Amino acid sequence: METVREERQTAPGAFVAFARFVLCGGGLGIVSSLAVAGLAARVPWMLANAVITVVSTLLATELHARFTFGAGGRATWRQHVQSAGSAAAAYAVTSLAMLGLRAGVAEPGAMLEQTVYLSASALAGVGRFVVLRLLVFARSRADGATVRPAPSARPVPAGVTRTPVTGPALCRAA
Repeated sequence: METVREERQTAPGAFVAFARFVLCGGGLGIVSSLAVAGLAARVPWMLANAVITVVSTLLATELHARFTFGAGGRATWRQHVQSAGSAAAAYAVTSLAMLGLRAGVAEPGAMLEQTVYLSASALAGVGRFVVLRLLVFARSRADGATVRPAPSARPVPAGVTRTPVTGPALCRAA
């Protein structure tokens, strides 16, 4: 009787997850900052920031569910709602930073605006990482891990079905 070893698809460690978070979230953040600047030329800055924050949050939540935190698939509605809460806090941080800049500098240049916006986004991003990892996707990592059989070195004859054998079954077979 041959046993099949089971492998759990595990969530990445904190360092790998943070690197993925920076890659996905940071890349999306840079694109978002350019989109906010472009949209702010047509509508008030606060509205532009709100629109871009909503769109980028939906996209980022999907990326984080599938890639960053190893949730194993699409984000659930619950995860979207919870992620939106952390995005609302990030929106507040970036808005307050930009309001503070405009209160302190009469006509800030585009480079200064981008620096302040991206710095505030980075600070908010670290906070979002902690919230997403420990709260939003924590249950998905525990409950959503899938089990798949390990590849075998020997082919399985036609008509034979492999069944995982657990510890108690091994004891009975011995």
